[in-house]
Amino acid sequence: MANKEESIEKKHICCIGAGYVGGPTMAVIAYKCPDYIINVVDISDERISQWNGPLDKLPVYEPGLSEIIEKTRNKNLFFSTEIDSAIKKSNIIFMAVNTPTKTKGEGKGMAADLKHVEECAKKIALVSESDKIIVEKSTAPLGTAQKIKNTLTNFNNRLNFEVISNPEFLAEGTAIDDLLHPDRVLIGGDKSQSGVIAVNEIVKIYNHWVDKNKIITTNSWSSELSKLASNAFLAQRISSINSLSALCDISGAEIFEVAKAVGADSRIGNKFLNASVGFGGSCFKKDILNLVYLCNHYGLDEVGEYWHQVLKINDFQKQRFSSRIIKILGDNIKSKVVSIFGWSFKKDTNDSRESASIDVAKTLLDEGVNIKIYDPMVSKETILNDIIKTVSLNAQEQILKKITICDNIIDAAKYSNCIAILTEWDEFKSIDWTELSNLIDNELFIADGRNLINPNEIENLVNYISVGNTKLRNFD
Repeated sequence: MANKEESIEKKHICCIGAGYVGGPTMAVIAYKCPDYIINVVDISDERISQWNGPLDKLPVYEPGLSEIIEKTRNKNLFFSTEIDSAIKKSNIIFMAVNTPTKTKGEGKGMAADLKHVEECAKKIALVSESDKIIVEKSTAPLGTAQKIKNTLTNFNNRLNFEVISNPEFLAEGTAIDDLLHPDRVLIGGDKSQSGVIAVNEIVKIYNHWVDKNKIITTNSWSSELSKLASNAFLAQRISSINSLSALCDISGAEIFEVAKAVGADSRIGNKFLNASVGFGGSCFKKDILNLVYLCNHYGLDEVGEYWHQVLKINDFQKQRFSSRIIKILGDNIKSKVVSIFGWSFKKDTNDSRESASIDVAKTLLDEGVNIKIYDPMVSKETILNDIIKTVSLNAQEQILKKITICDNIIDAAKYSNCIAILTEWDEFKSIDWTELSNLIDNELFIADGRNLINPNEIENLVNYISVGNTKLRNFD
């Protein structure tokens, strides 16, 4: 009987953190592992209520997520705020809490703040009544697994806690597909006997739907660094093509042609070679800053500066795009209106963290430009909060007077001097620009920050700039 009960308990998983990582990840595990009971817990009553509420009001928008939630919720997937209870009855605990960049103390502005991770580990240690496997799912710097282990042991040395590093490699907008069809699953742990057993327990979960040859096991240090390195490499490619787009904009080269030629080399490949106004999202900037801090911490200043340049080029690209708009708007800029199409950092997500739109909007507002904003998924409250965070308290009231949030493309476009496309939403690809130009008293000026428009289709709408594309470039 004891063995049977032990077997049942091993099939209980707790995930602490019901955000962008925890919610979708646990939903897919529940979907693919019906023999496991998954409890996702969070301290936020509001967030848990949203997960338990209408499928079209989930706190995370991801294509395919609501369908999986519908099939698993209250069957083998449960959302609650009962953290202690979930910890006690689970054998495996995923930690998917936030690891923001530090805002004070050593490493301010660069290093990852592990206070939530440490609080979570302390909670697990104090509440647990049996041995646990702790899975570090949050993006974290080198040595975090060991810090978690130390915290667990300091607060509870009676039990055995095995800590596993299992970083997520999700791209927002395609997270469900990334989870269902991953390029790889990375699982890092100790090489001790108990550590290997713990790693194999996590391997068993993913083996329900992921081929063994796609599951990579390492030590925890390699796993943690691989996560940071993966995001750094992807961001580096974007900054590389964006740096070349700046050269294209002042020469006769076309970035589409350059990217195609470069990407045709099998050693390089063609992914992440789309020039744009710049990358955003919660991971790239944070992870690279973390990597830079770690390099500097270990005395590798040259390596740190190398990776820091990736972020500097990204900032340069956003500023360059904004400056081109301001230059074209010309005199009486405080009477001009710029319509921003897209606020999320990429399509198919309602996440606007580190979105290029925030930086472009701030630059325009600083120049006195009036802005109108439309995004199909990001709420008005989120947009306004994103902007308010960038300005001083004294300037907030004046800035808010210059902002209009719109519910549709037509309202956003009316009376505008410029339409700036900053997110590659599909609906922007099908806009009838000739029809839209009739709503605008001025000659239509499009600033295409995502190279979304085919210039051949708007030859009569000559006021157009993009990123690295010289065709119809009548202003520069």
